[in-house]
Amino acid sequence: MNRTKGDEEEYWNSSKFKAFTFDDEDDELSQLKESKRAVNSLRDFVDDDDDDDLERVSWSGEAVGSISWSIRETAGNSGSTHEGREQLKSRNSFSSYAQLPKPTSTYSLSSFFRGRTRPGSFQSLSDALSDTPAKSYAPELGRPKGEYRDYSNDWSPSDTVRRLRKGKVCSLERFRSLQDKLQLLEEAVSMHDGNVITAVLIFLKRTLSKDILFRELEVRQVALRHLIHFLKEIGDQKLLLDLFRFLDRTEELALSHYREHLNIQDPDKRKEFLKTCVGLPFSAEDSAHIQDHYTLLERQIIIEANDRHLESAGQTEIFRKHPRKASILNMPLVTTLFYSCFYHYTEAEGTFSSPVNLKKTFKIPDKQYVLTALAARAKLRAWNDVDALFTTKNWLGYTKKRAPIGFHRVVEILHKNNAPVQILQEYVNLVEDVDTKLNLATKFKCHDVVIDTYRDLKDRQQLLAYRSKVDKGSAEEEKIDALLSSSQIRWKN
Repeated sequence: MNRTKGDEEEYWNSSKFKAFTFDDEDDELSQLKESKRAVNSLRDFVDDDDDDDLERVSWSGEAVGSISWSIRETAGNSGSTHEGREQLKSRNSFSSYAQLPKPTSTYSLSSFFRGRTRPGSFQSLSDALSDTPAKSYAPELGRPKGEYRDYSNDWSPSDTVRRLRKGKVCSLERFRSLQDKLQLLEEAVSMHDGNVITAVLIFLKRTLSKDILFRELEVRQVALRHLIHFLKEIGDQKLLLDLFRFLDRTEELALSHYREHLNIQDPDKRKEFLKTCVGLPFSAEDSAHIQDHYTLLERQIIIEANDRHLESAGQTEIFRKHPRKASILNMPLVTTLFYSCFYHYTEAEGTFSSPVNLKKTFKIPDKQYVLTALAARAKLRAWNDVDALFTTKNWLGYTKKRAPIGFHRVVEILHKNNAPVQILQEYVNLVEDVDTKLNLATKFKCHDVVIDTYRDLKDRQQLLAYRSKVDKGSAEEEKIDALLSSSQIRWKN
């Protein structure tokens, strides 16, 4: 190494230590920074090419990097700084040039001169003394091995099903052969868990052909029922029809085909689709319903077109007083009957919109027809139509009121539609059961009915009790007083 005399004097006269003062805090970081500046000054005097020829030794004379040196350096590193600091504090301030304890280091001299680390060596001093603040990183904790096994391929079908039942993530892609897939399905069925069975069926549906899937499910009825329910829920009508066709379930095939009409919004197209359903192999009862559905929609289309024209023309009184709030299309039969009783009650039987025509065409029972017609005509406060609805004639020409739904229900419907008291009293009197009659009359304040009933029962005490419920000075109170003072009535009590 070639060095000038001035450089040598500067090197030997310089020192990496400074005198101790009470104002300075003697810490490791300040010492290491001083060492860094001293080492950096040596780089100009040391040839990198000659570094490999140098023997690196510690202060004790041991070779740096040897096993004994590493053990000694590691053991002494933790306590050397604290011991040096205590020694400095114990000495007085005059001993500025006293020998300081040698700072231990885990860095090789070669690393000091080169400024970089070598394979198998310690960290360089320049890296350790970078200007960026030191960061403390927490050790990364490994996940339990059981967590990694969720994504591995070593789960058996039974273990996979158990983990699916617990809601854990578990891949089914490892089951590639048909035997493994069927064993997986058998394990899911044996667990009696519908969610697990459905999950396995979704996997089989995606990975098996239709023919193989249908053939295997045909002998596994539990799984088959789950698949049919799943296909209905997701609306996969095409696969459902193929399944029913494979199983030769003609009636279920027809019903599944019929359900497709719900997806058709256009009335004319829905009518044509229903026409194709009429000839499907339904049961006798279902065939009648399909035919009625087609006929009802056909009539609704005719009625809707006619009423829309009448409403827009504004020449019909019923449409002017009570404008339509909704279309009649695709409405149920009872709603259609109510609509006809409301807007077309007096029409001849030969028209499609006549209530009587609807009753005969669709074989509507008398109770249903009377109940619907009563609600429609009471809403319009057409009391004459209500009276005519319950009036019948016998073969001698005598008239009599008869209600297939019971007069107690007639009274409730009339009260709901704010019928006058006189109308209510007329129908309350037609209730045959005395207790029911008294309850209805009391509830709806039909005082004359209550008074006449207690008079017929000759119950003086009940009549006296009811006297306190009527208004004072009213006609009802006077009527009660007249009955109580009458000598022609023989009271029971």
